[in-house]
Amino acid sequence: MKFILNIPKIIPILLFVSIFTVSCSDDDNNNNQPQQQTIVELAVDTPELSTLVAALQAADGDLVNVLSGGNFTVLAPTNTAFDAFLAANGFASLDEVPTDVLSNILLNHVITGTVDSGDLIANGAGYTETNATNADGDNLSLYFDTSNGVIFNGISAVSTPDVDASNGVVHIVNTVIGLPTVVTFATADPTFETLVVALTREDLTFDYVGTLSSTMSPAPFTVFAPTNQAFADLLTELELSELGDISEPVLKATLDHHAVANANVRAEDLSQDMEVGTLGGPITISLDSGAQIIDANERTINIIATNVQAINGVIHAVDKVILPPL
Repeated sequence: MKFILNIPKIIPILLFVSIFTVSCSDDDNNNNQPQQQTIVELAVDTPELSTLVAALQAADGDLVNVLSGGNFTVLAPTNTAFDAFLAANGFASLDEVPTDVLSNILLNHVITGTVDSGDLIANGAGYTETNATNADGDNLSLYFDTSNGVIFNGISAVSTPDVDASNGVVHIVNTVIGLPTVVTFATADPTFETLVVALTREDLTFDYVGTLSSTMSPAPFTVFAPTNQAFADLLTELELSELGDISEPVLKATLDHHAVANANVRAEDLSQDMEVGTLGGPITISLDSGAQIIDANERTINIIATNVQAINGVIHAVDKVILPPL
């Protein structure tokens, strides 16, 4: 069953495709108009995108041909961005990147349909889908925030927006957008700031960030991510002043109840009375009043946004912190 759940900012957003109709007064005027370039032709004619062109030629999937047709939005990293990406990941040159991995990274910069900067600014912040996929073939999510320029996944800023092509639009960006993990979205999206604080508390005896950043077993993960308000409500419920008042064993047990290992459970995989085995113990899914979780204390938690898809798992936002047995 697929859920359509609406909340501000964090619900994945389906961006509208802009359709442009070009009219001409007569055939002579039409003939005098310059031919608009495709996305690939624009990249070839832009010196600062030469590494991107080389990457498109080297990657699996005949991406040069793919991006010469269709209708796409391409976030185009500069040569400097590729240099930094290669160095950070231990590659001496583009030739050392496996071609299948390179293809998926490039597709993580491609959105189907034309999305100009005005579309993004109008939405403020949220998620859309790229053409990159996880091992199951699910399209990866992309987080954008326009509060200070246009930034993707918290790392890549648009330096030159809205370069129109005959088959879409190009936005030049200053950083290669790597394949996101669940930690990528938790740290990029301010809705989960308190969760990040909890996951990184110094006294924790388990490395949540390291584990949830990995693409190796026990990945993939399903994470039920409480919002900032969910944590604020928890402190009120427990009559505590701050997160630091929760003891380490209780905090760890609580965080464990929000993560499922070895499973990429999307909204459409959930069913009535389904028991989900988290790292901390079982929780139960209810669909009687929308998508909900029943924890070990018979508390009801609403799933308020679904299917934020990373390369190593999926995030669903929840409006209440799931508690271990009290």
